[in-house]
Amino acid sequence: MPRIDETRPFIPVRIAVLTVSDTRALADDKSGATLAELLTGDGHVLADRAIVRDDIADIRAKVEGWIADPGIDVVITTGGTGFTGRDVTPEAIRPLFEKEIDGFSTVFHLLSFQKIETSTIQSRACGGLTRGTYIFCLPGSPGACKDGWNGILKWQLDNRHRPCNFVEIMPRLEEHRMKNK
Repeated sequence: MPRIDETRPFIPVRIAVLTVSDTRALADDKSGATLAELLTGDGHVLADRAIVRDDIADIRAKVEGWIADPGIDVVITTGGTGFTGRDVTPEAIRPLFEKEIDGFSTVFHLLSFQKIETSTIQSRACGGLTRGTYIFCLPGSPGACKDGWNGILKWQLDNRHRPCNFVEIMPRLEEHRMKNK
């Protein structure tokens, strides 16, 4: 069970949500809506939300724009992590990673295995870090989005989580660039 240090003040994180789909619009995007509802319900800021088609260039362009935006700390994508010809989210995003967060995929699969058993291997969920922005790619189902948020991101994006979390190291993510200026 995650431990929260209630003596520390909560720090909201600014999160952008990207749905990757050829068939969804904001009106019927259940996975993006699920993520938006969960993250705002936990006190974070929905910095932006968009839908792009399953196209490497479109996905990458949207995420690169958000990485460059100082008003966005985290990008969460949903969709395009499977194996069909249209599933290209990891191919679009992984080349952007300066550092991959290998444990994100591992823990996501552990959580997913408890619910859908071996079917979890059909997801290529991944996470990484680029120019001080965390990026997490989740499958395109509301259930997978709930698992990723409630089982991992809710806790790692809460600065009160102990023994450690992603928020408390955010000020140091770009320290290597600051030395070179």
